[in-house]
Amino acid sequence: MNHDKVEKLIHELLLEMGEDPQREGLIKTPKRVARAWEYITKGYTQDVQEVINGAVFHENARGMVIVRDIEFYSMCEHHLLPFFGVAHIGYIPDKKLLGLSKLPRIVDVFARRLQLQERLTQQIADTLYEILEPKGLGVVLEARHMCMQMRGVEKSQSLTTTSAVLGEMHDDPETREEFLKMISKEV
Repeated sequence: MNHDKVEKLIHELLLEMGEDPQREGLIKTPKRVARAWEYITKGYTQDVQEVINGAVFHENARGMVIVRDIEFYSMCEHHLLPFFGVAHIGYIPDKKLLGLSKLPRIVDVFARRLQLQERLTQQIADTLYEILEPKGLGVVLEARHMCMQMRGVEKSQSLTTTSAVLGEMHDDPETREEFLKMISKEV
């Protein structure tokens, strides 16, 4: 990201909003915004294989693996406003396990881009399915969208839920139900 260019754009945006970019509280805002956007969109520069870093392990595990409540933060590509929530991921291994910390890292790779929640959900699922070749896989995202809460319809309690299920979780209603029950269970 070209920080100088972003800083100039933010300076111009402040002027367009009727603000004084030289006001004490705004003098460093263009620089802060450039750094923030570089972080918010760092998923564009990340490679999933580098993030995984060889943490795929060959095991004969057969039970469902679930990681729930993985926090994520993303930006709506339509309004450049945040949406955020939790991801729930489950898979049925077929001789491959992924280090547990890699699941949230993969979520972040795709969340740290301009996104649609529906696309984000599918990207996570497709990537994990390709890496693990599991018997079944499910991804559910629950998120609050600032584009719905602070503008437009202004519905502050709305929650958007999306899912992607592949393999046995797609084909077998009982397996899918087990996954859904496990991610909704209070601990």
